[in-house]
Amino acid sequence: MLESLNKIYSVGLYIRLSREDDDKTLESESITNQKSLLLQYVKENNLKVYDIYIDDGYSGTNFDRPDFNRLLSDIEQGKINMVITKDMSRLGRDYIGTGNLIEKYFPEHNVRYIAVTDNIDTFLDSSNNDIAPFKAIMNDMYARDISKKIKSSLKAKQKEGKWVGGRTPFGYAQDPNNKNHLVINEEQARVVKRIFDMCLEGLSFFKIARELTNEGIKTPAQYYSFEWKSHYNLKYGEWHPKTIRDILTNRMYIGDLVQNRRNKVNYKVKKVIRNNPKDYIIVENTHEPIIDKDIFYAAQKRIPKNVGRNEKKENHLLDGLLYCGDCGHRISIQSRRKKDNKCYTICNYYRTYMKQKLCTTHSNNYDELEKAIINSLTNMCLSYINKDKVKNNVLSNLTEGNKLNQKKELETLTNDIKQINDNLDIIYIDKLNKNITEEQFERVKVKLENELNIKQKRYNELNNSINDNINEESKNKMINEYIDKFLSMKEPSRELIINLIDRIEIFEDKTINIKVAFNKFS
Repeated sequence: MLESLNKIYSVGLYIRLSREDDDKTLESESITNQKSLLLQYVKENNLKVYDIYIDDGYSGTNFDRPDFNRLLSDIEQGKINMVITKDMSRLGRDYIGTGNLIEKYFPEHNVRYIAVTDNIDTFLDSSNNDIAPFKAIMNDMYARDISKKIKSSLKAKQKEGKWVGGRTPFGYAQDPNNKNHLVINEEQARVVKRIFDMCLEGLSFFKIARELTNEGIKTPAQYYSFEWKSHYNLKYGEWHPKTIRDILTNRMYIGDLVQNRRNKVNYKVKKVIRNNPKDYIIVENTHEPIIDKDIFYAAQKRIPKNVGRNEKKENHLLDGLLYCGDCGHRISIQSRRKKDNKCYTICNYYRTYMKQKLCTTHSNNYDELEKAIINSLTNMCLSYINKDKVKNNVLSNLTEGNKLNQKKELETLTNDIKQINDNLDIIYIDKLNKNITEEQFERVKVKLENELNIKQKRYNELNNSINDNINEESKNKMINEYIDKFLSMKEPSRELIINLIDRIEIFEDKTINIKVAFNKFS
């Protein structure tokens, strides 16, 4: 009996239940059952309970548990000198951590440990204590086996096209009637569509992020962290260029389920590593798409052209399109020099490995290079494009296609205007509740009102345009002017250039190779 040891004990009863145990509905492992068993044990042995420590939903392979840490703290403060658990697996399932507690930590702190159903008592000379290390290993093997089974089950569901992730992709939510199926979140989906539209217009990740931030559009982090305490940076956080890139390259938006992107190192370590793309589990057409496939793959072609231009003071038509014809790496455009107002190109590979001389400068006066390429592009347009055919195509699509696009834009503007007004209401309430300062309120208010004026003006113009009747003569004149302007390349836009050119290769001998995509215009 315990009384024979002639010592007064202050007991800490430790109870743990993991999600894996709960999923298997093991009644013997329930919190209530463990508590009842331990209280009965201390009653039979006339022990005094200092406190009961319960960790519900925590894995035995992880020792960073709230009440377990509280137990250790009370041990170190001398409040407890005996720990009792139902069995050793409740203490932990990692044999190294459990062994360290039983063999080193508890003896060093003069703590007696008892595992009731395993008949382990560290203060008794018993053969059961000798097999404790083996029990710890068996518990560890059980945890490993459970981990394998869970991973196998999850992968089977992923291959069946079932969503098994935690946080849903921005733009989607879990189907309330089926947790393994995704449905569109309309509010977020409008932002996703707009991001793709801006990408196709030639905007860089940085510019897209800046525009969304200036308009006060909620970021994915703000949606996912909505349950956190409200503070200014969370509610009016900034969009990051990486977030924009992640959205633009995510196949989930065309209705394909992409999973198994990341894995934990192993069942004992929480660290998550990114898997090789070839190990992704992709199942096509599992949910409603937000983005049309043609738009998605058109954006993928634009992405390489839209990088590396985020913080330039001057924007150039050919940014992101220039490549070294000799080494294949990008050619960047340097800042304009103050002394002569000129800017030059340079091979990035040469700049990085200048001392090793792995490539040459490929230096060209950018302004002259741009003129030469635009002239060459103009001649190509005249050679490749049938003006009459283009005119007929535009005429046939002007009325239906243009008005359809206008109506879609009008719908988007209506939603944007409503969202901006809602945001104005929110920041006003935040100011009244003193969640934000007067200065913060004014800064956000000015940004939102400026954006509201721009969108309202565009809304009015578009609404009037839809209601106007364009006669055939003015229609023909407008089309001819547009086509002539297009073919002359007098004022080419960034959007036009990135739609016409795939890449431009520049060689050290000044030779230029322009790879175009005229098939879509012919």
